[in-house]
Amino acid sequence: MSSAREPKPIETVLQWWKDHRKHERFFHSLRRLIGLLWEFLRDSTPGRRRQRYGDMQYDWDYRVNTTSATVGWRDRLLGMFLSPYQPTEPSLFHEMLKALNIDFREFTFIDLGSGKGRVLLMAADYPFRRIMGIELLLELHRVAQENLRQYKSNSQRCFTLKTICGDAREFTFPLEPTVLYLFNPLPEAGLLQVISSVDRSLREQPRPLYVLYHNPLLDHVLANCSGLRKLSGTHQYHVYGNDAGVK
Repeated sequence: MSSAREPKPIETVLQWWKDHRKHERFFHSLRRLIGLLWEFLRDSTPGRRRQRYGDMQYDWDYRVNTTSATVGWRDRLLGMFLSPYQPTEPSLFHEMLKALNIDFREFTFIDLGSGKGRVLLMAADYPFRRIMGIELLLELHRVAQENLRQYKSNSQRCFTLKTICGDAREFTFPLEPTVLYLFNPLPEAGLLQVISSVDRSLREQPRPLYVLYHNPLLDHVLANCSGLRKLSGTHQYHVYGNDAGVK
């Protein structure tokens, strides 16, 4: 997969406006736009930044930089219109993986919208065949690369980790058993493209595939995919799988 062109704030806002105007009335779209810009300004205040430092414990433990508090204004603004950067809580991540009854050694782990790479590092506690992250924003990708270089843990069991700077919508899924992690990495139209690509890939090459969907705001996209079915979940996450993977 070739690297995607770095998105620009003005182009991203204009594309967001164009997409929403297809389905909404003018003033409804305008209110949503003003609301997003207002939330960005609120999120830029010193008080809100201090709140974002609340996710620092993982970074202190492993001497890495995965907190949302150090994300620059440009990437935060892009996140308002694409997908905001939010690091995953470690305890919840491990709960999700424990919900899978699989031999991790047979699976590749893929995180779409991998940000600074925290999920990739946490996944390394399991003996996956390999671990991959796809991130659109160049600065977050660079931080993730540095985190992968710096990370050291006695619990690490997978050492084949890679992060790619690219567009998840253009990603070609490897033809091997996969655990796919999603933390709302895309707006609905983009997620539809990704899940359609997953479905097409599974039809062409049947194989086990599981999806861990954290904060499933667009759960209907996965629920409407003929190749996947919901296996379990809570209000915080849903687990999907295909018939080739479900025992």
